[in-house]
Amino acid sequence: MELKQLRYFLSVADAGSFSKAAVKLSLTQPVLSRQVKFLEEELGEELFYRNGRGIVLSDAGEVLATHARSMVEVADRIIGEMAARRTSPSGKVAIAMPPSIGWVLTVPLVQRCREFYPAISLHVVEGFSGHVLEWLANGRVDIGVVYNAPRHPTLLTEPLLEEDLILLGPMSDPAGVGNGSITAERLAQVPLIMPARPHGLRMQVDQAMSRLGVTLRIEHEMDAMASTLGLVEAGVGYTILCYAATEPRIAAGRLRWWRIAAPTLTRQLMLATATQRPMTAATRLVIKMIRDQVADLSWGPATG
Repeated sequence: MELKQLRYFLSVADAGSFSKAAVKLSLTQPVLSRQVKFLEEELGEELFYRNGRGIVLSDAGEVLATHARSMVEVADRIIGEMAARRTSPSGKVAIAMPPSIGWVLTVPLVQRCREFYPAISLHVVEGFSGHVLEWLANGRVDIGVVYNAPRHPTLLTEPLLEEDLILLGPMSDPAGVGNGSITAERLAQVPLIMPARPHGLRMQVDQAMSRLGVTLRIEHEMDAMASTLGLVEAGVGYTILCYAATEPRIAAGRLRWWRIAAPTLTRQLMLATATQRPMTAATRLVIKMIRDQVADLSWGPATG
């Protein structure tokens, strides 16, 4: 017994005629008659009797009509609720990202979600990329925005963008970096404030310098981005970060920046989800908003 057959049966019962019901359903009469016949054969009962004015429900047909109307109403309600979820999704979506991304992404993302999907509630957590991947694996968050995510069968990843890393320093430039870009060899002479290993940024920079035989001058290790930038602004040292994370301070004339050349250092920003976690309609929409928001933001300097 199919829901479609019940709908056809009820249409015939309401119309009192196979021909009228066929027109309403945009079917040919033989097709409609065949579907009702299949239903009668399955139930072992005649569902209609003919009289002088057309057809009427048999006793068995009356019983079926009562149940069929309830079943069709439930099905229509389910379909309606599913359609409503697609057009007006709701629920909580947990997102985790590094502080350097949260600094520029969280506020516009929440504003966009509030404007277009007010029934979706965002829960944003900040942490290093390694922590974000761990939270994805244990189900604490639905979406992760991370740097250089590893290939793993439990993760679905997609690239969002590739960022250049830059050197940031005090406006007074006490180390005398000067104008233009800075090479890796010259970078070794600059007092740096960097996160401790195994922070992903520190590991990436160390590995790049090691390949060149360059040892960086790390004077302070700081795993808090806000504190690092505060120390740089105060003239304590320099640091290496992406432009987007520091653009407000650069624009305000509080920090100075230099391109890093020979080699250029880049890192890839990626969106990650867990393969074993159900993907809700709300989660899919938030993923799309993250993609759109990343595309809308300014992630790199035009000049240096």
